[in-house]
Amino acid sequence: MTSEITLFVNPTAGRGRGAHAAQPAASALRDAGFSVRTVLGEDAGDALRRAREAVAAGTGALIAVGGDGLASLALQAVAGTGTPLGVVAVGTGNDFARALGLPIRDPAAAGALAARALKAGGHRDIDLGRAGERWFGSVLASGFDSRVNDRGNRMRWVGGRFKYDLAILAELAAFAPIPYRIRLDGGEVREIEATLIAVGNGTTYGGGMRICAGAEMDDGLFDVTVVGECSRTTLLKVFPRVYKGTHLSHPAVTMHRVSSIELAAAGATAYADGEPLGALPLTATCVPGAVRVLTG
Repeated sequence: MTSEITLFVNPTAGRGRGAHAAQPAASALRDAGFSVRTVLGEDAGDALRRAREAVAAGTGALIAVGGDGLASLALQAVAGTGTPLGVVAVGTGNDFARALGLPIRDPAAAGALAARALKAGGHRDIDLGRAGERWFGSVLASGFDSRVNDRGNRMRWVGGRFKYDLAILAELAAFAPIPYRIRLDGGEVREIEATLIAVGNGTTYGGGMRICAGAEMDDGLFDVTVVGECSRTTLLKVFPRVYKGTHLSHPAVTMHRVSSIELAAAGATAYADGEPLGALPLTATCVPGAVRVLTG
């Protein structure tokens, strides 16, 4: 393995924490004897191109310094390549790092963990979801939660979990169940009315909402959480339970474990890892062992 490591940095993550986090993370890696180069981009497309070039050139690891958006972008560069991925989580949600038990908003500790993992071979091969050309590591959201995500992303004046709480309240005003068509593992197409359908490779989204609380990232399966047709009152009672994962026991909620899912709903969009994925319909597939993550 080459001793050159690539830091993949989002300078605007977490209101500027990305830029500040790069230096202690790089110092921890250099102190461990690694040569560190930094990759920035003029925009997401340029950053991804540069990250892919680093992977193709044989970098020893790609270390994503930022939030879930940058971690998701890094996945597009390393998935299926065998190049290890490190995560220095300094964004708003940090759900990917949280699911892996990695340090949150502690760049020096995250950099040191990545260095130890590289030296000792500490890693975990995890599954990824794939929808079209996009890979995702945490949760694919559709329905009420994707609308909440869209509104939350527009709330630049507030951060963290509180942003999503406010977005939930705002979206309740226009709340209505969505007619879905779903197919699980190539079975029969089912037509259902649902509030949301979340496809989990990881457990959380929105900065700690345990929507797919039982998901394992190396079992070759998605956990699919379906919140069925319910009233505003019921949704208000159920949704706060998502922070502890206890919503899964509510009668309005069903859960499936599948390796693939097809989703269709008129006028509905999807988010994956907190990033816009596009309008339904789509097919998502769980790809076992698609990426090697540095976990210490």
